[in-house]
Amino acid sequence: MNRRFLLPCLLLVLAGGPASARTTIEIFDTAEAVNRACDAGLAAAREAAEDIRQVPIDQAGVDNVLAAWDDLYMAMSDRIGPAYLQAYVHPDQAVRDAGQDCINRTTRLETDLYQNPALFQRVQAVVPDDAADKALQTHLLAEFEDSGVALPDERRQRAKTLLQRIEELGQQFQQNLRENDTVLTFGPDEQRGLPDAFIERVPGDDEGNLRLQMQYPHYFPFMENAADADARERFYRAFNNRGGDANLDILDQLESLRRELAGLYGFDSYAAFATRRRMVGDPSTVHAFLDRVADTLAPLQTAELAQLTRLKAEHTGRDEVTLAPWDKSFYLTRLRESRYDIDAEAMRRHFPMPAMTDWVLHVAEKLYGLRFVSAEVPVWHEDVRYYHVHDRNSDIRLGGLYLDLHPRDGKYGHAAAFGVHGASTRAGRKPTSVLVTNFTRSGLTPDELETYLHEIGHALHGVLSTTRYAMLSGTEVELDFVEAPSQMFQAWSYRLESLQTIPRVCPDCPPVDADLVERMEESRRAGQALFYGRQWLYAQYDMQLAGPAPVDPMTRWRKLESATPLGHVEGTRFPATFGHIAGGYAAGYYGYMWAEALGLDMLSAFDDGLMDPEVGQRFRRTVLARGGERPASELVRDFLGRDTRPDAFFEKLRNAPVKPAP
Repeated sequence: MNRRFLLPCLLLVLAGGPASARTTIEIFDTAEAVNRACDAGLAAAREAAEDIRQVPIDQAGVDNVLAAWDDLYMAMSDRIGPAYLQAYVHPDQAVRDAGQDCINRTTRLETDLYQNPALFQRVQAVVPDDAADKALQTHLLAEFEDSGVALPDERRQRAKTLLQRIEELGQQFQQNLRENDTVLTFGPDEQRGLPDAFIERVPGDDEGNLRLQMQYPHYFPFMENAADADARERFYRAFNNRGGDANLDILDQLESLRRELAGLYGFDSYAAFATRRRMVGDPSTVHAFLDRVADTLAPLQTAELAQLTRLKAEHTGRDEVTLAPWDKSFYLTRLRESRYDIDAEAMRRHFPMPAMTDWVLHVAEKLYGLRFVSAEVPVWHEDVRYYHVHDRNSDIRLGGLYLDLHPRDGKYGHAAAFGVHGASTRAGRKPTSVLVTNFTRSGLTPDELETYLHEIGHALHGVLSTTRYAMLSGTEVELDFVEAPSQMFQAWSYRLESLQTIPRVCPDCPPVDADLVERMEESRRAGQALFYGRQWLYAQYDMQLAGPAPVDPMTRWRKLESATPLGHVEGTRFPATFGHIAGGYAAGYYGYMWAEALGLDMLSAFDDGLMDPEVGQRFRRTVLARGGERPASELVRDFLGRDTRPDAFFEKLRNAPVKPAP
């Protein structure tokens, strides 16, 4: 997603009134309303940009250039932000389509503004008053440079065309996935092993057939529990063909366009162009990190594969078996049930909804010194809930939080946090975030609870921001740091100290005791090497597509996946489903593991007390509140009192338990 006005997983919006007074979102009922808001936002941006352009160079300063640009940003996003969000979540496809069109129009305007030499010169001419001003100036100059403002005219025009086309193709890729309406029918004989609760909550027909869609809440429980291997294979193939040839073609175009864009700046690869703005600095650091991951995981993956293969042999009664990709989740589930007595579906009773929302908010309240106050406000769907977020000690309202937690047709199919207002202490602007997930209504599995904590971590990164400038608010940090606070916060989903507080919000929930937490932890780590091996594969594939040599996306994927322990399944097209690298994570997927290494290192500060509010509020002040006002490495150093190190992450990889099969 675009990292200028519409930041990755961020929406900046306003529902009328002064920005400092509102944290709710304007709701659009029609495509025409989206178009009007988009027109107004684009017009406001053009007008504000013209005012900045008229500033004499020798009078360019913090107030009339830097603060004015931040005002432009806020005025534009106040009107366009709701359209962006509702392109992903609105129940009406016409509204979603209009929002998608607005995103594309906004991208074109952004490129125009950042390619304007007069605006660039005025930002250059500013003498910052302090570090926050300097951070915004540095941020803006990077955006200008990445848009090609300093290139010769012909190359600048080509950069403009490339940037616009890259954004349009990325949005089309996502829309193709979001609007996928494939439905698979599974008869009664193919439902053996599926939990009754799953069968009851998914669509069916009068003949007892299940009608499952390409949604995670349908796919994962089916793959983990369906005893019919042929049925699992059918779902696996369909799920790994979402997007189809259309998205493969888009990925091929994106690879070529990004390489050409990097070449305009003198870089031999898009990876080199992109990583220079991140913590790693260059591709060689990424490759060294990935090589260390691969070396650490190699023997562990082999052992885990052998373990699951033996389990399949016992289950099928055959001596010679091969573990297929659609077998992995099924036999991992059997392993967790038999060895650790952890049945993911049965665990939903320990983590019922909506009680888990109350608990997640309770943890955040205690850790960060907050108070969440439910409020009735206009929403885009009846499932959506809204909360004012207050500082517990002062009772000052910090911002707002929307929760859109359950699946529906046309909704964004993954989990994400959209920042809805960027904070600005200068403008008295309060931050707001929207959390979008696709959880079942009955309850969460341990993995889903971990996802909830991860995504609420993103949302809180936005809501707890107190930056001077909205453009540096929340998750406007280096891309390979943006996941770190969320990766850290996942730990609260599987540690006894936090889980044993569930009765405070859910007295009737089955208890989560030390024995259960230990078994959950062992279960969570089962299959860990294969999981991280898959993450390595995604990151390696991403870096190769962003490398100096042109590659065919499907050919390269087939080669890389074929070399993994489970191999490649002919006829599947996973790259057509890989929305991350079609969007803002191109040459950046490694950031998930990189950020987890940072997150685990930061987690070490809580070793003496996971629910320690003193440490939690120090993290809030030194990391979450600061957004992109300082480099991420400095924020981590402020919090830990030392430079970061990846030891905890690689220790986690090495400790993946592989016990002999019984």
